[in-house]
Amino acid sequence: MRILVLADIHSNWAALQAVAEAAQPFDACLFLGDLVDYGTDPVPCISWVKRWATVAIRGNHDHAVAQRVVPRGNSGLRRLAAATRPLHWEGIDPARTKYLARLPISRQTVVDGKAFHLVHATPRDPLDEYLLDDLEGWRARLQKIEADFVCVGHTHVQFDLAVDDIRVINPGSVGQPRDGDPRAAYAIVTDGQVSLERVEYDIDAALTQMRTAGVEDWVVAFSEQLLRSGGKMTREEMDDLMPPE
Repeated sequence: MRILVLADIHSNWAALQAVAEAAQPFDACLFLGDLVDYGTDPVPCISWVKRWATVAIRGNHDHAVAQRVVPRGNSGLRRLAAATRPLHWEGIDPARTKYLARLPISRQTVVDGKAFHLVHATPRDPLDEYLLDDLEGWRARLQKIEADFVCVGHTHVQFDLAVDDIRVINPGSVGQPRDGDPRAAYAIVTDGQVSLERVEYDIDAALTQMRTAGVEDWVVAFSEQLLRSGGKMTREEMDDLMPPE
């Protein structure tokens, strides 16, 4: 059985289309949260996950958009969220907003005879804790988890980590990788074996869609640098692309 694992689409329909095509055929799809924010094409992304995900959970950005949380802070990514979130509130219809709001924070499910525990960040803090491939950090957070696989997102960085008898998988980000590789990231689990995958997508198409959506020029310029660099931007580079406050 071929299981597609996705996270952190962030309204990047061009990237999701490329992953959906490259991953075919798949028998099940597990989505780990953050359908929305940062990008500007949420509707087809929500529709695709609603149709194809066997199990889907909520990310911190899904929660924020559905609950109309106003972004705070002046960091580059927070200002990007502040610039794009109002477009989500205007463009996502009530049914899709309700879908985001009703996504569970975590799920335990069995697929192909294996137990999967799905959470966007960590079991200790399902929406917000940021943890990379830290063996002891994950060991401490998995004490009460009974599963063959724990699947997480949030960091936008791929990893596959063996923690005693549990495999922790982060498929990376479909729509906004941050590991220096601009290709859309995902994972495939086949007969218990994990493969971390990447696929090129049309970044120009994503940027053109942003311009069509009517965001300010700095949002497109910032997003272009972020997407083409695979998220590798210094604070100074981010600040240089920010408009005056």
